[in-house]
Amino acid sequence: MKKSLVSMVAILALSTAVNAEGLLDQAKKSGLSPIPSDKASLMKLIDNPNNPITEEKVELGKKLFFDPRLSKSSLISCNTCHNLAIGGVDGVSAATGHKWTANPHHLNSPTVYNAVFMGSQFWDGRDPDLEKQAQGPMQAAPEMAISKEMAQARVASMPAYVEEFKKAYGDEKITFERISDTIATFERTLVTPSRFDKFLEGDTKALSDDEKAGLKLFIDKGCVSCHNGVALGGSMQPFPAVKPFKYAKVGDFKGDKNGMVKVPTLRNINQTAPYFHNGTVWSLAEAVEIMAETQLGTTLTKDETASIVTFFKALEGKKPDINYPQLPEVTKTTPNPDMN
Repeated sequence: MKKSLVSMVAILALSTAVNAEGLLDQAKKSGLSPIPSDKASLMKLIDNPNNPITEEKVELGKKLFFDPRLSKSSLISCNTCHNLAIGGVDGVSAATGHKWTANPHHLNSPTVYNAVFMGSQFWDGRDPDLEKQAQGPMQAAPEMAISKEMAQARVASMPAYVEEFKKAYGDEKITFERISDTIATFERTLVTPSRFDKFLEGDTKALSDDEKAGLKLFIDKGCVSCHNGVALGGSMQPFPAVKPFKYAKVGDFKGDKNGMVKVPTLRNINQTAPYFHNGTVWSLAEAVEIMAETQLGTTLTKDETASIVTFFKALEGKKPDINYPQLPEVTKTTPNPDMN
């Protein structure tokens, strides 16, 4: 009897392992890819041959990312809307910037974490990479509202910045494009590997049984048709696709010229509420239910919704250790803050 029981346990354990292996294979075939644990493989994914990552550029880019003097008022930094302490977002429905102005289209701030894995940037996908994207918010009137000339003058007026640019680039040339490129270099390092990545790399024990069940449902229901790749998002897709979006009237954003909207990443999704392009949904469970209805034309049960939300816990990643930088002192030639 005892021997028989041991055999049954062994068979059950083997069956569980086979199921896990089958799920892993299904996940890979569905287009889900890991953040590589191997540094060389990761660098191939995040580096830009036209703007190579170096330690000097990353450190300088971090300072510029946190520096509010890259806004007209000297009050708003990149970190204001993409706060690295709270999931890389600002936690409000519509991005709020210069003169306390809400985004005129009621657009929500996407997370900067793992943005490097996105196929395009901004909700309408208008920019191809982080280098180009970094230029937009600094110049946008409802955001940082600074001119190229003022940004260059502010940075160039501080000797410590001039010296850091020289170390990073080999010369003291400071342009608006080089400023934004340097910020992008730092942003390219903001990746958050998770237990899900360990699972995709072959560790079938990295996820709990409940998380595996949620992953299988996520795949079987078709969520993976849009939320795939390394980012579990990042492509351009029609939205809504099947049924109307119940909060569509909040803001006037309709996507790009073809009605396509960038799919947000699901990594660290528990930290990036409110959800959707217009920040109208605060409950992750409700967001999952809405996506099933509008994009897949299906209605999930409460248990199915809860199962998928449980899987999302496996997407919570390890953030890079980032110390808040001390920034260079202003000088007599530094342009003053302008609140107008």
